[in-house]
Amino acid sequence: MRRSISSVYDVPMRTVRDAVIGSFLLAMVMTFGDFVWSAMNLPHRVAYGIAHGAVMCGCLGLVIGWRAGRVAAGAIAGPLIGVIAALTFYALVSTMGYIAMVPAWMLFWVLFAVLQKWLAREGTAHHTALRGIAAAVLSGIAFYLISGIWTKHGPPDYVLNLAAWTFAFLPGFLVLFMPAPRR
Repeated sequence: MRRSISSVYDVPMRTVRDAVIGSFLLAMVMTFGDFVWSAMNLPHRVAYGIAHGAVMCGCLGLVIGWRAGRVAAGAIAGPLIGVIAALTFYALVSTMGYIAMVPAWMLFWVLFAVLQKWLAREGTAHHTALRGIAAAVLSGIAFYLISGIWTKHGPPDYVLNLAAWTFAFLPGFLVLFMPAPRR
């Protein structure tokens, strides 16, 4: 018997709700980070970037853990993923320039897909890899579309930043939270 491929209309409302909540919460953290970087006029240093990544990913891990009913595990794994992704970026940036963000971003989403699989105890390794890649690509496109928020002149517009960050993370959360295909 032939299996049908799920359509966008088959996505449970819980998936959408959780993705919107997760994106908005992470956007609040990222917008606060934008404020801190700007208000303190912090130079871009590796230690600051790693700390920023750990905090951001700690929040992402909390959301994934909350959804799976394993908050503590998500809270521990999230910052570790953030440090790994940030170190990947900093290890590659000297030879690749800022395009090093691409492999670090891919690794970031694939590792969060692995965390989602582990915490929710669903899906196969193949499905998890595809989920991580899809989350990276779709969220990467959204991130690219909002990337101008840091290059405009004038004082920061934190309401715009909040909306932009929410938009950038929403596709990744939607992909991560979609139910695994039934066998």
